[in-house]
Amino acid sequence: MKPVAIKTNLRNQQRVDVSTEITVEKPDGSCLTCSVANLSRTGVMISCSREAVKALIPNQQSPAPGNWISVKTRFSVPVVATQPVSIIADGNIVHMRRVARDEFHLGIQFAEFEGNGFDYVDRYVAKLLADSHDPT
Repeated sequence: MKPVAIKTNLRNQQRVDVSTEITVEKPDGSCLTCSVANLSRTGVMISCSREAVKALIPNQQSPAPGNWISVKTRFSVPVVATQPVSIIADGNIVHMRRVARDEFHLGIQFAEFEGNGFDYVDRYVAKLLADSHDPT
């Protein structure tokens, strides 16, 4: 049996699985809707179709370090159960991988949040991490 290569964690922060929609805006103002696969304090992994990847990454190759693709993201997180807040964050597509025939994961590293966006993401991720470690 061949040993399985360990993939390095491309983020220094713990990730939490999240299922919500995310809008990705390109510098030209055009927008695409994808799904969030996981979220951390420093970035988000999104799941996209081949067509969305073609629109976001014209050559469909994982961006080389320093040649990242700038985008603006919009998504919501529930700060309290009844009150979701909108997060708007500028970021860079820093990673791409194909996970199925027509499904790709894109890693977006956050660069700057509008308003209290970072605090909301930080609180939401911390809550999900705490809930996942609670044995009850």
